[in-house]
Amino acid sequence: MASPPTRTGPSRRLFSRGSWPEARFLADVLRTETVGGGLLLLGAVVALVWANSPWGDSYAALGRWVPWPGGAALHLDLNLAKWAADGLLAIFFFVVGLELKREFVAGDLRDPRRAALPVVAALGGMLLPALFYVGVALAAGGEGLRGWAIPTATDIAFALAVLAVISSHLPQGLRAFLLTLAVVDDLFAITIIAVFYTAEFHPLPLLLALAPIALFGLLVQRRKTWWWALIPLAVLAWTLVHASGVHATVAGVLLGFTVPVLRSRGSGPGLAEHLEHRWRPVSAGFAVPVFAFFAAGVSLRDADLGAVLTDPIVLGIAAGLVLGKAIGIFGSTYLLARFTRAELDEDISWADLAGVALLAGIGFTVSLLIGELAFGVGSAEDERVKIAVLAGSVTAAVLASVVLIRRNRVYRRIAEQETRDADGDGVPDVYQQRPGREA
Repeated sequence: MASPPTRTGPSRRLFSRGSWPEARFLADVLRTETVGGGLLLLGAVVALVWANSPWGDSYAALGRWVPWPGGAALHLDLNLAKWAADGLLAIFFFVVGLELKREFVAGDLRDPRRAALPVVAALGGMLLPALFYVGVALAAGGEGLRGWAIPTATDIAFALAVLAVISSHLPQGLRAFLLTLAVVDDLFAITIIAVFYTAEFHPLPLLLALAPIALFGLLVQRRKTWWWALIPLAVLAWTLVHASGVHATVAGVLLGFTVPVLRSRGSGPGLAEHLEHRWRPVSAGFAVPVFAFFAAGVSLRDADLGAVLTDPIVLGIAAGLVLGKAIGIFGSTYLLARFTRAELDEDISWADLAGVALLAGIGFTVSLLIGELAFGVGSAEDERVKIAVLAGSVTAAVLASVVLIRRNRVYRRIAEQETRDADGDGVPDVYQQRPGREA
């Protein structure tokens, strides 16, 4: 465990403890995302087994089935795989939008000093993987350059599921960092999808989408949570954004941004936290696992594994997830500490950060989505993307486990100190007995 050096004057600590209400909210999010990560893993495993079984053709046929073939006029003649990617993931991105707004208004990102760490780490954790991918692609003659953004995303549900299996005693400040890092990562990923992976752009439907989004925002700002009004408005906004050529999941983010975070009168959670509590289980427990089921089923029955493992797309993605993420997050955090003379919180060591940086290399949901947008669903490149994302994520998870399991004894000792409540008031003493520490 890192011990703070003696120095004069005020010091700034990285991963310092947040407030008790923030800790309780974080614990609730972690529980939901951890269960969701387990379901996501289950969906991916079922897809892989089915796709490589003697009944693999039926798996492919299920993904290609179009439930509403008459929707071509509204661009809604989508097969099940596309409905999972474009439709169900809009729920996931709606929750991301709520989460982002909450972090910027009432969470860690509202304080520029506290926001600097996850923002800088997320930038480093996206820039380095992209550079690794581009470097491999250029060395191979530029093949697959369009997929540069695939290894830049972190799958928080998958990462937390792995974390729950290998250790349940990670310090809260480090867990909060991982969650906030993933939120900022999602914000950059949304921007990348909207800017770089919009093949055809039709401005009129996008302008028309502003009307239902504005009406949705007006209702929620007035605390009108009528499901019979909000859900049709959300579906209409999604339909128009989809018709514009911008990826339809962006509609979910925009709708999430309209929801107020703070109560107009009194204290307690606002509407954003209320809706996040309602929709996060739907996102983590249904939408993302179903997407994983349709996206992860790559058939290896007739694949030349030697050729696949030396393919530049596969190598670029795997290198980006395993090396780029770890170096980018750890390196940017180290440089931030070096140039701002900040110190790690006394409960955390650089070895802990190295483990979490490796864990952030688990890219799944958004990585697979960007792969589909970059190369097209069902293309030969898309199949290689799936193999690379799975291989890179598993490798990152194994390496992170090796590091974090060694730290498990330290985590347990810290957790015992944090949960001690000598005065029996329901608030851990660690939140009451540290004068001079950041609230």
